[in-house]
Amino acid sequence: MGKKTMPAKANKRKKESRVRRFLVAAVTILLPLAVGTMASICTVAAQESFNDFNKPPLAPPAWVFPVVWTVLYLLMGVASYLVYRKKVHNWDERRLRIAELVIFYVQLFFNFSWTILFFNSDMKYFAFGWLITMWFMILAFILMAFKNHKVAGWLMVPYILWCTFAAYLNISIAILN
Repeated sequence: MGKKTMPAKANKRKKESRVRRFLVAAVTILLPLAVGTMASICTVAAQESFNDFNKPPLAPPAWVFPVVWTVLYLLMGVASYLVYRKKVHNWDERRLRIAELVIFYVQLFFNFSWTILFFNSDMKYFAFGWLITMWFMILAFILMAFKNHKVAGWLMVPYILWCTFAAYLNISIAILN
């Protein structure tokens, strides 16, 4: 008896499935980084004025922000991918996953918008309120992710901690300037 081989069509479907999974992973993981990059491009001139702000104690130098945000955007992308890839067994689990991803992408929109509000407008107090709303969305995602995929929840913890620090910087800069 010879080796059993997979039919050509089944082998092709399996290969397409791997390619599709790779593309989904790449897009899902890199999308937050792309959003952050677009926000940075939209606000590059205003970000250069960051050094001119009166800043509170604990304010890091400007070069720290792109480094930290790059790591955070990648962690966010991995978290969203893990939630997306989690196998669901019933309608309730599917609804939870959909809700998690909706919250994730809405907070990502808030993240993008906050950068523009803070740097390109004179609405620092409004940007602070926007950031607090985003913070609660991140918290909701984390709590939901802990039910569905604990690793995804933990990957978002550095992000919420940084956003807490960003809220301190935002309100302090609003008050001092």
